[in-house]
Amino acid sequence: MAKVAFLGLGVMGYPMAGHLIRKGHEVTVYNRTTAKAEKWVEDHGGSFARTPEEAASGQEIVFCCVGNDNDLREVAAGPAGAFRAIGKDAVFVDHTTASANVARELDEAAAKAGFGFVDAPVSGGQAGAQNGVLTVMCGGREEIFQRVEPVIRSYARACRLLGPAGSGQLAKMMNQICIAGLVQGLSEAVAFGQRAGLDIEAVIDVISKGAAGSWQMENRYKAMIQGKYDFGFAVDWMRKDLSICLDEARRNGAQLPVTALVDQFYAEVQRMGGGRWDTSSLLARLTQTK
Repeated sequence: MAKVAFLGLGVMGYPMAGHLIRKGHEVTVYNRTTAKAEKWVEDHGGSFARTPEEAASGQEIVFCCVGNDNDLREVAAGPAGAFRAIGKDAVFVDHTTASANVARELDEAAAKAGFGFVDAPVSGGQAGAQNGVLTVMCGGREEIFQRVEPVIRSYARACRLLGPAGSGQLAKMMNQICIAGLVQGLSEAVAFGQRAGLDIEAVIDVISKGAAGSWQMENRYKAMIQGKYDFGFAVDWMRKDLSICLDEARRNGAQLPVTALVDQFYAEVQRMGGGRWDTSSLLARLTQTK
């Protein structure tokens, strides 16, 4: 069992930290809003700290799951950041969906200070975090990864090292690129079927068992046909992720025409007031009254 800290108790971090303590690890949490950290301790036990630096002191592993590159830099390397207190031979594991550049930047800073770093963005959404079945894509050194992988398994059903620092973030970009196209295709199919007068549930039951089947189809078609999007992975966050993908593509020369188009469709959903809707709300822009 490990002595760990978890920084960031959002919709993902809150249950992930809970799985750690249920597996028997000694957990200290930090959240920008202290009341949420206090509530986590009420729910799960453990302890909370008032700064990332305080949370990281004396820990074997420091986990982090925050909003974006700037948030990550602040909790990791800011004036009261975790890097100020992490001991040599400890490891910082970042679950934030962020840029590959910030992962490489923090890995370099960690190496100079004598501790390990792994970028480890996750896929599986809020439900995956709550059920402890996330997919974790990792970048870093093999020997560092081997030390933290058994602890990450507390909330993951799949966890794999994919290359040096930044590789986890690049893999997460591929994940989001795939999802963008899949959700748009599903939205168009549902809108088409509705206009054709088909029983959408019956059609999905059939085609989900064939070549068109996907996780998105099985888990998001009901939200689409019911028009209920007040759950799940928010459009605002998806646009943040897609902007990271498009920025990286501009650097490496990859062509992402479908991703760029779907990003603009999500911008339309935001203008409809759907910034906090689930990503399956792409259907709404196809069915709204014009």
